Amino acid sequence: MEADFSEMRNELQSRDARWRRIQQECQQLHTELLKIREYKDMQEIQIQHQSSCAQITEQPENKTTELSLLAQSQEELNKIRNHLYQEEQSHRSEQERMKTEISALTEELHQKEITIATIMEKASLLERQLKMELEIKDKLLAKQQLLDFQYRVIKSENTHLKDMV
Repeated sequence: MEADFSEMRNELQSRDARWRRIQQECQQLHTELLKIREYKDMQEIQIQHQSSCAQITEQPENKTTELSLLAQSQEELNKIRNHLYQEEQSHRSEQERMKTEISALTEELHQKEITIATIMEKASLLERQLKMELEIKDKLLAKQQLLDFQYRVIKSENTHLKDMV
């Protein structure tokens, strides 16, 4: 049983370590998301600046190029956002799965602890019963030995009386 507990403890520690790694990965993803948002903000500022420059110069070619670059960067940002969203969803589902698994293992451990307590109670009861039976048998053995001794004494007296008669 201790091996089972040790195995379950090791499993829980392993899952706890995985849980921490996932949390670290989430934190890293969150940091990356903040960086992407900063990058996006910088791009928006740059785009606004370029837009105002384009308005000042009013050169159609520059506007077309800038709009093309803006569309490309927007597509890249959308791809990055989608990727981050998928990663976050994946991590959330993994976290939920691990929470469920940990709950199940905890419940199983609790059930095993209850089983062990029940077995210990039964073992204690059996031990007390065995002690009582042993005491009774010891008393019966002492009584048997006394009767045996009395029998030998009476037999000896009978033999002595026969000899006398």
